[in-house]
Amino acid sequence: MDIFDKCLEFTKVEDYKERGIYPYFFPISENYGPRVVMEGREIIMIGSNNYLGLTKDPRVQEAAIKAVEKFGTSCSGSRFLNGTYELHVELEARLAKFVNKEAALMFSTGYQTNVGAIYTILDKNSVVITDKTNHACLFDGILLAKGTNPGMVMRRYKHNDMDDLERVISTVDPELPKLIITDGVFSMEGDIVKLPRLLRIAKTHRARVYVDDAHGMGVLGKTGRGTLEHFHAFDDVDLVTTTFSKSFASLGGFVAGKAEVINYIKHFSRPLIFSAAIPPANTAAVLKALEIIESEPEIVHRLQQTGERMRREFTALGFDTGDSETPIIPILVRDYDKTFAFWKALFEAGIYTNAVVSPAVPADRSLLRTSYMATHTDKDLDQVLDTFKKIGKQMGII
Repeated sequence: MDIFDKCLEFTKVEDYKERGIYPYFFPISENYGPRVVMEGREIIMIGSNNYLGLTKDPRVQEAAIKAVEKFGTSCSGSRFLNGTYELHVELEARLAKFVNKEAALMFSTGYQTNVGAIYTILDKNSVVITDKTNHACLFDGILLAKGTNPGMVMRRYKHNDMDDLERVISTVDPELPKLIITDGVFSMEGDIVKLPRLLRIAKTHRARVYVDDAHGMGVLGKTGRGTLEHFHAFDDVDLVTTTFSKSFASLGGFVAGKAEVINYIKHFSRPLIFSAAIPPANTAAVLKALEIIESEPEIVHRLQQTGERMRREFTALGFDTGDSETPIIPILVRDYDKTFAFWKALFEAGIYTNAVVSPAVPADRSLLRTSYMATHTDKDLDQVLDTFKKIGKQMGII
């Protein structure tokens, strides 16, 4: 037996490629934001997390270019040593203020943010209670912590089911330190955590609360401050994280909370200490995106209005959009091969979306994940709806 045997036996991808319905790793040759060029054709992009459309904003691009001219292309070192630039310090202070927390700390990716923060906070005495459908990076942080601390306890509760959360947490020793971890907006279904009830449960059972708001920041709230603003819960959530690769038009992420907690993570998080810092261009892009979000809340409102319209019209056409409450709108197909075929037909008609199948979602919830930008025009949205209607009828999905 050879360690690479499993690689040689993995032939499913080639099968789907031969059938012409493999939907992954398609290269983009030009990016205009709401439209991209793929395979020489202009395609409407409804598969991106560029929710506010800021990756193509000239002000963000200019800020990134100027940062490269001043600081170069890389920090060439860890934040812990030579990799902390003035830009990092400025951005962390601005981000902490943005989410009403005492301090913030940046990591080089959003994935790394959650792995690094969770891994550092949990120890052998901890009990962590997590939504079953939380993002993979939250589970990886938990599993890394558990691997280091075998005595740590992990409990899972049914997706966004607060009765089940209460049942699960009631079985835990009340004297043990507890952390409830949840997404703010769930990345595949587009629904929002039932945070007010979760916070009441946490208070009753003396648990701390950790919210990953990767898909909520810039999307929810009157001023785009995310799930905590949506529920007026800034003071009740202990740690909040997000990524820069979505509304902030860059790469990286941050965790924010009490100054003492952030200081602890800063000095004990291996993923932070042993990784290179976010490059200057990416940092400057986030600073400019943050400035735009703060000064132009109308782009957040446009995104929210677009989400409301597309949910309403997809539902009117007969599509199953699950429990979506945001501009992330799943189109539930519930069949593996049919999901790929639907994706292919849409792609050939000039629409790019994301085919999502098991293990990313349960086998009976295969779906097309559509997501929208503030910069999609009404003409773009009309074309998307007309195309979905036509192909959905042809394939018997509606």
